[in-house]
Amino acid sequence: MADFTDGFWSPYITILTILSIIGCGLLLWSQGSSKVTLIPGKDPADNTTGHVWDGDLGELNNPLPRWWMWLFYLTIVFALVYLALYPGLGSFGGKLGWKSSGAYQDELKKANAEYGPVFDKYLHQDLKTVAADPQAHAIGERLFLTYCAQCHGSDARGNKGFPNLTDNDWLHGGDPETIKTTIMGGRHGVMPPMGAVLGSDQDVENVANYVLSLSGSTHDPIRAVFGKSKFTVCMACHGPGGVGNQTIGAPNLSDKIWLYGGSVDTIMETIRKGRDNTMPSFKDFLGEPKIHVLAAYVWSLSNHPGKMVAMDQAAGNPQ
Repeated sequence: MADFTDGFWSPYITILTILSIIGCGLLLWSQGSSKVTLIPGKDPADNTTGHVWDGDLGELNNPLPRWWMWLFYLTIVFALVYLALYPGLGSFGGKLGWKSSGAYQDELKKANAEYGPVFDKYLHQDLKTVAADPQAHAIGERLFLTYCAQCHGSDARGNKGFPNLTDNDWLHGGDPETIKTTIMGGRHGVMPPMGAVLGSDQDVENVANYVLSLSGSTHDPIRAVFGKSKFTVCMACHGPGGVGNQTIGAPNLSDKIWLYGGSVDTIMETIRKGRDNTMPSFKDFLGEPKIHVLAAYVWSLSNHPGKMVAMDQAAGNPQ
């Protein structure tokens, strides 16, 4: 979109728009009194175009109806007035100074004034307590469907490259505060390409089979044996046995939960090319009060909030 913000496009759009409106006006004016050219040899007194349907149904050769033309003239006047008052002519903002971003900010202020106290109330509560609140749960669900479902799915079970939030497999940790931190600041996970480090395609395939063996998935046992020694270069992130490292967001390879797929070909592709995932930060967009409720909802998807709160209270932990 940056290509449409330089100095060329504003005058181009302005001139094209004005010429189009003028062209419509000239076309209407030219048709105001004109008639169709008569067919050669046709009687001038015969006020038809010469086109006949059904044997005797002729088309009259009259100018456009005046009421119809004036209706279109009114639309041209409306267009000129609109473009003088509102944005539409390139970078010209209109006399009223209206902006879609300004209208959005006004709506946002009204919404914050109306719903802000509700979110502020939950902000001062423990996340587990918020997750157990039916009203907060309903609010969190709507927030999730609006801002998170595009990547994680409406059922929060994820998509290829986007984690499932309904299980207990977490890249950075699944406690309520960690989830809130993730939503607030975002995450950036990088798996570097390791094809050149491992060597040949055969080595890559061997390591892929060893990775599958860690979770008991179907694999070639002979290739897995050869891949074990090469896996040492992966242990810096994934740890011995491939159990992962939540401190840096390295996935656990010893379970059967795969972000991109668990086939040999997919794992080989990951090893060769690496992966680069970004979870955007929502701190500035949503604000902490809304994120607090949203984080509580996300945590509740893989836990039992009411039961957890009861257990904490029984243990004497303050909420």
